[in-house]
Amino acid sequence: MKKRIHLFYSGDVQGVGFRFTAVRAANLIGVGGWVKNLRDGRVEVLVEGEEDKINKFLEDIKTSPLKYYIRNIDYKWEEHKDEFQEFNIKF
Repeated sequence: MKKRIHLFYSGDVQGVGFRFTAVRAANLIGVGGWVKNLRDGRVEVLVEGEEDKINKFLEDIKTSPLKYYIRNIDYKWEEHKDEFQEFNIKF
């Protein structure tokens, strides 16, 4: 089943390669969406794809060296909109 998840990572998540790690993981797994730094220091991520692939993406982030910088994750599952064919950094 295709799904969509909207996440906000907080902690010391900017400047540690978070966006590049997310892009690499998403492209290897085959999910679409984007990642961007927010002015308040958080990183926002929107991911679309098969639910099992999204869960793999989340697990890859959670078990990567980024785990040492993440203090909190706010997220919301949403209805899949088939908006993205690839995963990119959004500025």
